[in-house]
Amino acid sequence: MQIVLLRWNEIYFSHTEVSDPMIAETLTNMMQSPVFYVPSLALVPEETLATVYVFENGIAGKGPLGFQPDVFDNPPGTSGYSPLRQIILVKWVEGEKASELKSVVEITQAESEGKLTTIVPGVVVNMPFMVWDGGQR
Repeated sequence: MQIVLLRWNEIYFSHTEVSDPMIAETLTNMMQSPVFYVPSLALVPEETLATVYVFENGIAGKGPLGFQPDVFDNPPGTSGYSPLRQIILVKWVEGEKASELKSVVEITQAESEGKLTTIVPGVVVNMPFMVWDGGQR
């Protein structure tokens, strides 16, 4: 289980499966618990997916690539919630000028200002939430 920020609040979630073998290995090593490679997750229709923003550079932290924590959209209780999330990779244009971003709005703003770029690599990860602002399983 990992803790990250969602709209300025801590949440707990678990990685269970992912559609990319390299990401499965990275998450397995990070969590010291198996994260299974399930290629068919990449075939899930996009409209059924929520999003997780993963940082490739910037502020060092506990994110899966060694940088700031992930940022999520659509927590449980919202119409867009899904434990299946497409990864959006976030990269600062000038990593040394990065600041920690804690919401999708902040990411979108920084992208529109040309401070960072995002790409959708087509990777889907099953990340059910355990505890979030206002709820828990």
